[in-house]
Amino acid sequence: MTNITVFGSGFGALTTIRELRRNGVEDEITVISPRDELHYLPSSIWLPAGLRKGAELKIPLSNFFTEHRVRHVKASVTGLSADGRVVLTDAGEFRNDQLVIATGARFLRKLPGIEHALIPCEGIAVGEEIARRLEAMSGGTIAVGFATNPNEQGAVRGGPMFEFLFIIDSLLRRQGRRERFKLIFFNPSPRPGQRLGDKAVDGLLYEMAKRGIETKLGHKMVRLDADKVVTEGGEFSADLILFMPGLTGPAWLANADLPLSPGGMIAADEKCRVRDRDGVWVVGDSGSFPGPDWLPKQAHQADLQAKAAAENIAAVLKGRAPTSNFKAELICIVDMLDTAMLVYRSETRSFLGPKMKIFHWLKRYFEGHYLRAYR
Repeated sequence: MTNITVFGSGFGALTTIRELRRNGVEDEITVISPRDELHYLPSSIWLPAGLRKGAELKIPLSNFFTEHRVRHVKASVTGLSADGRVVLTDAGEFRNDQLVIATGARFLRKLPGIEHALIPCEGIAVGEEIARRLEAMSGGTIAVGFATNPNEQGAVRGGPMFEFLFIIDSLLRRQGRRERFKLIFFNPSPRPGQRLGDKAVDGLLYEMAKRGIETKLGHKMVRLDADKVVTEGGEFSADLILFMPGLTGPAWLANADLPLSPGGMIAADEKCRVRDRDGVWVVGDSGSFPGPDWLPKQAHQADLQAKAAAENIAAVLKGRAPTSNFKAELICIVDMLDTAMLVYRSETRSFLGPKMKIFHWLKRYFEGHYLRAYR
């Protein structure tokens, strides 16, 4: 029987499994990942406000694996050999006939003093720590920012930082203590969030000004200190720093001999095939894909790539050529705790919704709908 091995237990990996079975693939599926839980990070933005608890965002996958006839190997990938046919892990070696890489990306930690910042998307525990730090503060300056990979401008995840910024502002107002805090948003770009489109950037900057959030834009980062942010345009004090650095590929790629992009991601085509490696596919943040300059690094895009990869693997197993290209699509609800802004982009149209409370509730509804497949 053919073995299909999937790296990871996040969005791209799980959608790949689901779509493989939906496409009639009956072959053996092995998942290699350090945990048998889905950590639903999109909702970690609500941890500081107490709308979610960390435990609620950790979804056990044992039932999902059983239902989809998946063998889970609890291990961390350390490399590949034999052009991807042998997986090296800290629990031994595993052979495969088709390989799907969905391990996600890794944050660049080259900025001096990065250890002084909290990086929200590093995990649920970080969101919980933000909640603890915020609750303990009686006042002060909170600095929120993000940056990209200088060698690959698309390797960035800025949306959650806008959400943390606005949610913290709304929460402090709700608690009646906003006047004790200064909020600063910083970014090396003079117009951060360009992947969302010009109208969205205008809307986000307008919202910051309306809320009294100071901006420090257009200057390259120099370093982070325990109590300040230093850029080429100057420095400013900060009692709490939330920062999302740019993305690059996972560390194990150093021992994998796969083709990489300038930014260190796995080079792939529009069908999610890794270049020059038969039977090796990549979906989600660890890949570098062709597409529009706004192609996002987000869970929704990983799901769309996983759908295409699964359809193409199903075709290959039936002796046919792969024909499915992934759809490039950005859907972002920028939540603000008491309201939200909807942004949509595809290759044919774009849409910026007005700021409305219903979009906040839509994001919460989608969470429940999405997780129903795993609970």
